[in-house]
Amino acid sequence: MTRDDIDHRPTRRTLLRSATALAGLAALPRGVLGATPPSPNSVFGGVHVGTNTYSYRGERETAEDTLKALLEDGLSEVELKAATIRSYLGMPPAARSGAKPSRPSDARRQAYLARAAELRAMYNGNGVNIHIHKLEFGPTDEDIDFNFEVAKVLGCKAITTERNDALAKRLAPFAEKHRIWVAFHNHTENTPAIDAVDPLTRAGDFIGFNFDIGHYVAGTKGKSPIPVLEKYHAKIVSLHLKDRTAAGGNLPWGRGETPIKEVLRLLKREKWPIYADIELEYPIPKGSTAVKEVAKCVAYCKEALA
Repeated sequence: MTRDDIDHRPTRRTLLRSATALAGLAALPRGVLGATPPSPNSVFGGVHVGTNTYSYRGERETAEDTLKALLEDGLSEVELKAATIRSYLGMPPAARSGAKPSRPSDARRQAYLARAAELRAMYNGNGVNIHIHKLEFGPTDEDIDFNFEVAKVLGCKAITTERNDALAKRLAPFAEKHRIWVAFHNHTENTPAIDAVDPLTRAGDFIGFNFDIGHYVAGTKGKSPIPVLEKYHAKIVSLHLKDRTAAGGNLPWGRGETPIKEVLRLLKREKWPIYADIELEYPIPKGSTAVKEVAKCVAYCKEALA
C-alpha cells in the first residue's frame, strides 16, 4: 500500500464530536490575527514546502503567534510541535519519564478534541494545512488511540516521533485502524538502511519515515540522501530540510554539503507526495530572527523548484 491509495480526511463522525466547538468558529481566525494577510501558498512545482515549528523555538510558541510566523513566511504547510498543541488544547505538559501519568476523563478528552477543531479551523481559515503533528504518544492504548483522534481532527496525514523500532510495531495496528501514518524521525545515528531492507518498512502499512536529509549527510560522513529517497519514497511521509556538512556542521543553506536543491528537484520530477519541511537549526545571525531565516529557506526552496 502506498500513500497515494489513502484518504486521510477526518470522518464525519469525528468532526461531529467537535460540533460544539465548530459552532462559534466563524469569527475566530481573522479576529485572532488582526488585519487579514494574503493567503499563503508554498506549493512550488507541485512540492508542498512547509516547516517544522521547532524552527521558531524561543520566538513563537503559542498557536496564534506560530500562525502569524507561518503567514509572514508565506507557508501554507506545517508540522506542528507538541508544546504548541498542548498549550492551545489546554492539555498538561507531557509526563516526565518514569512519572505516573494522570488519566483525563472522557469529558476532558472531548474538550481537547473540541479545541483541536478550533485550532484546525484557525489555521485552515488562514490558508495553512496542518499536515503533521508531533504530540507525544502516551503509555496506554487509550492514550495512543487519543493521539490519533487528535491527528484526525487537526486534518493530519501523519504523526511524527523519534525512531524506535519497538514502538513502530506497537503503533502499527493503531495507525492502520485510523489510517494515519506514523513517520519516524532519524538523527545522525539511526539513519535509514541503504545496503539492506530497513526493518521499519516491514512494521506496518502506515509506518514510515520522517527523513532528515541533513542528519543523514552528517551521520554518514557525507553520503547523499538521494539513494534513500529513491529506495524508500513510498514509505517517506516527509523530509526535514537542513544543510549540514560531513563533519557535522550546521550551516545556512547553500554553505553545507546537503543536496537540498537536488532533493527538491527529485520530488518535483517524480511527483512523489512527500512533504518538504524546513527545520531551522543553524545559528541565527546577529540582527536576524528565526522568522526571517525561515523566509530565506522558503525563498531557497522556491528558487530550486522554479
